[in-house]
Amino acid sequence: MSTKKTIRIGGACGYWGESNMATPQFLAAGGLDYIVYDYLAEITMSIMARSLAKDSNAGYARDFVSVVMQDNLEEIARQGIKIVTNAGGVNPRACGKALRKLIADQNLDLKVAIVLGDDLIEMGDGLCHRGVKEMYSGEGFPDPATLASVNAYLGAFPIAQALDEGADIVVTGRAVDSAVTLGACIHEFGWGEAAWDLLACGTLAGHILECGPQATGGNFTDWQEVLDSMDRIGYPIAEISPDGNFSVTKSEGTGGIVNVGTVSEQMLYEIGDPQAYVVPDVVCDFSKVRIRQEAPNRVSVAGARGYPATDSYKVSATYSDGFRGGCYRTFYGMDSDKKAQGFARAAFNRARRVLLEANSADFMETSIEILGAESQYGEARKITGSREVVLKIAAKHRDQAGILILLKEAAGLGLANPPGGAGFAGSRPKPSPVVRLFSFLIPKNEISIHLDSGGESIPFIPKQSSVFDPQAIRRPLPPGYSRDDSAMVEVPLVKLAWGRSGDKGDKANVGIIARKPEYLSFIWHSLTEKVVAKHFAHFLQGNVERFLLPGSHAINFLLHDVLGGGGVASLRDDAQGKGYAQLLLDHPIKVPVNIAEVL
Repeated sequence: MSTKKTIRIGGACGYWGESNMATPQFLAAGGLDYIVYDYLAEITMSIMARSLAKDSNAGYARDFVSVVMQDNLEEIARQGIKIVTNAGGVNPRACGKALRKLIADQNLDLKVAIVLGDDLIEMGDGLCHRGVKEMYSGEGFPDPATLASVNAYLGAFPIAQALDEGADIVVTGRAVDSAVTLGACIHEFGWGEAAWDLLACGTLAGHILECGPQATGGNFTDWQEVLDSMDRIGYPIAEISPDGNFSVTKSEGTGGIVNVGTVSEQMLYEIGDPQAYVVPDVVCDFSKVRIRQEAPNRVSVAGARGYPATDSYKVSATYSDGFRGGCYRTFYGMDSDKKAQGFARAAFNRARRVLLEANSADFMETSIEILGAESQYGEARKITGSREVVLKIAAKHRDQAGILILLKEAAGLGLANPPGGAGFAGSRPKPSPVVRLFSFLIPKNEISIHLDSGGESIPFIPKQSSVFDPQAIRRPLPPGYSRDDSAMVEVPLVKLAWGRSGDKGDKANVGIIARKPEYLSFIWHSLTEKVVAKHFAHFLQGNVERFLLPGSHAINFLLHDVLGGGGVASLRDDAQGKGYAQLLLDHPIKVPVNIAEVL
C-alpha cells in the first residue's frame, strides 16, 4: 500500500483498434503513476476467439505488445509507471509471454502478472445441460458447438493482489472495464471489500477513463468546441485521493476539452440504472455524484455511493448464428431517395429469385436504410425528394451462400439501376458470421481465479461479508414543476442539455444532462418514458425506463430491445446506438419565455 496522497492514472485506450497516440502523449508530459488500457467488448472477444482458433499464439491485442509497449516500454520503465490492461482478451497467457520476451529483449527489469480464470468456454456443455437462461430474454443456452467465447467479468481485487505481489504490468482477460483503474486504487490506498463508497468512487473514476478521449471532448454534444483540436486531442487523466474523490484533467498543450459536460456525458455512457450500476466488487449509486469545474480543463468528481457486491459474476457468451452481409451505394440527382428505394427493391427481388431457384431458404432478416433521407428518424419524419443519399442494404441468412447471392446480385445491377448511381471503387463486400451475445449470471464460488506472477501460480481468495439488497436503494423524488402554459414556448432539447448514448447488447441508454440545474424540471416533465418511446418507436421493441440523477442534474433513459440484436447481430447502420442522443436532442421542450430568451 502506498502512502501517496493522490495517484495519477492516464486512460490510454477505449477499444481494440484505437489510435496509439495516448502513451507517447502521457510519457512526454510525465508525472503519471499508472497508465490503463481497455481493449475489450463482446464483439472483440468473439473476433479474438476466432483468431485463437486459427493460431494458438493469437487471441489477444497483439498491437498492445508489438506497438504500444515495444515503442514505449523503456521510457515507461524509466519513469516508473505501472501498466494495467485487459489486452489479454481470450489468451492472456500468450499476451503475458509476449510481454516477458519483449522485456527480456530490451534488457529491462519489469515483472508481469497475469490474471486468469475468466475463460469458461470449457463449461459450455455443462451450462447447456443445467438449463442456463439468458438473463434478459430468458432464452435457452445456445448449442455449445456454436460458441465462440464464454467469459466472466472479473473484478479489481485480483488486479490489486497482482500489484501487491510486485507486478509492474498486469494483464487480464475479461475484467470489467473500470477494474483496471479500481485495482490500482485498491492497491495504493488499501481499500477493503467492505469499503463500498470508496470502491464506487474508484469504479466511477475507471468508468470516466475507460473510453479514453470520450471524457475530453470526443463525441461531445458541443462538438464545435473541440473540432479544430480533435487531431491532437488529449487523453484523460484522473487524479484520485484516498477518500475516493478525484479530478479529471488532460496533459497541458493537448487538444480537446475537459468540462462538466464532457465528464457528465461519460459518466452516463453505457449505464442502465444509475443507482444499481453493478460491477463485480460493488454495486454503485451515481445518482448523487457532483461534477464541478475547478479550473480550465479540470473537473472535480465526488459523491459516488456503494452497496455490497452481488454474489454472482456476469458472464457473456458469444455464439455464431448464420451469416450477414451488405453494401453501400450512393445516388445523386433529383429524387435520389426514390432511386435508392427502387434499387434496393430490385436487388432483393433478384436475390430472392436466385434463392428460390436454388431451393434455398429466404433471408432471415433484411434491412434498407437511406442515409440522407433521414431514415434514422423513422417513417413519420422522413424527408422526400433528396438530391443526394447513401443506400445501405443488408441481410442475414443461415448460409454464407445466401449472402453471396445478395452481394452478387446487388453488384450485378450496375448497368440496370436508376441514373445517378455511384460508389467508391473497391473489392466486393464479403459475408461475415452473425455473432450473438448471451449473458447470464454464475455464482462467484463456481469460478477459480489465480495469478501467474513470474511463472508462479497464486490463488485469489475472494472475501465477501454481505450481499447486495435491491431494497436498500432509495429513489430520489422527481424535481418540482410549475408552469403557466400561456407563458411557455418550445425550444430544442440541445439548448437545455448535453446528451450521450451507448449500448449494452440489445439495449441502449440515452443520458441527458441539464446545462443548468434550473432546466432539469422542464426536461423531466417533457421527456417521459412514453414520449421517449414514441420518439424511438421505429427502432423500439421493448420498454423504456427513466432514472433521475439529481446530483448531476441528469436523466438516464434505458431503451430495451432497440438495436436489432446489437453489435454484429444487427443489420443497422448504427448497431450500437451511439447516435441515439443526437436523435433526441432536437426534441421540443417547453420552457418559460424568460429562459428561452437567454438561450
